[in-house]
Amino acid sequence: MKVLHVYRTYFPDPPGGLQEAIRQICLATGPLGVQSTVFTLSPDPDPAEIQRPEARVVRCRSWAAPASCDLGGPAAFRRFARLAEQADLIHYLHPWPFADLLHLGVRPRTPAVLTYISDIVRQRALGVAYAPLMWRMLRDMRLIVANAPPYVQSSPVLSQPSLAERLRVVPLGIVESSWPAVADAGILERLGIAPGEPFFLFIGVLRYYKGLHILAEAARAVPARIVIAGSGPEGAALREQARGNGRLVFVGQVSDAEKAALLAHCRAFVLPSHLRSEAYGMVLVEAAIQSRPMISCEIGTGTSFVNLDGETGCVVPPESPQALAAAMNRLLADPALAERLGAGARARYEAMFSGPALGRGYAGVFREALAQ
Repeated sequence: MKVLHVYRTYFPDPPGGLQEAIRQICLATGPLGVQSTVFTLSPDPDPAEIQRPEARVVRCRSWAAPASCDLGGPAAFRRFARLAEQADLIHYLHPWPFADLLHLGVRPRTPAVLTYISDIVRQRALGVAYAPLMWRMLRDMRLIVANAPPYVQSSPVLSQPSLAERLRVVPLGIVESSWPAVADAGILERLGIAPGEPFFLFIGVLRYYKGLHILAEAARAVPARIVIAGSGPEGAALREQARGNGRLVFVGQVSDAEKAALLAHCRAFVLPSHLRSEAYGMVLVEAAIQSRPMISCEIGTGTSFVNLDGETGCVVPPESPQALAAAMNRLLADPALAERLGAGARARYEAMFSGPALGRGYAGVFREALAQ
């Protein structure tokens, strides 16, 4: 089965959670007979075609990216049309309005499915203008995939009765063999973290919806270091807020091997995202692989599906430094509880978010769509 995955950006351009989700879908479905091609845009599409372990990547130029919506030119339509003819199935990832234009402009005869990653949260005016195009796109899909039941319930789009018969839920996951085989524990020494010293960890892009200003406030009441790995547009403001608070340690970008070491040794992973722009939180799955307990906020998205309160970690109200600090201090004071929740996280990973689970879920959707 030849599947064409369509999204606005992909490796080797700067990585993000959704690019990694696509990579994992390709890796997980490959052993089940799915041959993947990824069509994407890039500000520098040279070379135009790259063969990666998980998929063939075909790139056209991104001429502009207003509101994080990459836009291509006529060449993108021509290349997409050729790739669609060669595929058995097209798999779109939403939201990317230019993909809707590709689909409705080319009108491929190839059957299509769509993974609905998130609502348009921040650009509300754009969302209103985009709604007619979006609904035309959704009506054309044989099946629509959501990644977590809570998101279906809270999304004003996915909760519409008109979509119910075509809606399927497949949790995003990670193929464990794609995880670094060797962790770089030297990062702990470079940060001055003593063997056995408990610390908390955040990994991700420093964006407005990650709630890191809330974590910085909570840190004042937590007698342990909090390592923040990543970079992004909120970095300067966060460092200014944290001035004089030695408990917050900013380490910038880390390698996959360093990330694995930090996750393996932290007391718990903290994802303080307070807005629905955090649709899933793939990094929570990474923490679960390493048997780490998690702390996240209840925002009605997939985060509370990956991290079950009392089973894999703690779920606290959003925008509450006090509740966040209380959860961190609870795990800091009770290592046995942290170990039990970490074991629960690993068990839930194996059952729900492992490579085999991800592969079965998506391959099943692809086959069902072709059989209709």
